[in-house]
Amino acid sequence: MPHDPGPHDSGAPAPSPSPSHSFSLSLSLSLSLSLAEVEAVARAAHAGQTDKAGRPYAEHLRAVAEGVRRRGGDDEQIAAAWLHDAVEDEALTERWLREAALTRRTRDIVLALTKRPGEPPEAYAARILATPGAPLVKQADLAHNADPARLAVLDEATRTRLAEKYTRMRALLGQS
Repeated sequence: MPHDPGPHDSGAPAPSPSPSHSFSLSLSLSLSLSLAEVEAVARAAHAGQTDKAGRPYAEHLRAVAEGVRRRGGDDEQIAAAWLHDAVEDEALTERWLREAALTRRTRDIVLALTKRPGEPPEAYAARILATPGAPLVKQADLAHNADPARLAVLDEATRTRLAEKYTRMRALLGQS
């Protein structure tokens, strides 16, 4: 079920969330979540989820965030990397994203990277390309998704299907 924390009544900053306990976040737009807080929110939101290879989903989020950092991405892009699948996977709601203490740019990147049901890959790629900062985050996401070591544990049909999907998206984004 998506996590949709309500506003903090006291006006004081919320404690840093951790995957081991329930949390709420200050939704004041005058404050911005630190990268550590964004990471904790993403890890908590995806707790218990695994990727196609059965690995904890947070490993993928960490790899994408590190990939963004290595590619020269800024803190807003790194925050978006931590959250890039949260709305699509229904780990967090769009309402949470709109109200969270994140920069508009971070929110825009996350929304650009959120695939919509039935959306053609061309429309998805066009939205990413039209959103400042999003192409770099998607590049890091695709790099981790297409990592041969990660794909090697999948059955051949799945491996082939995903490799073709990632190659096509890189081409649409001009990243091939």
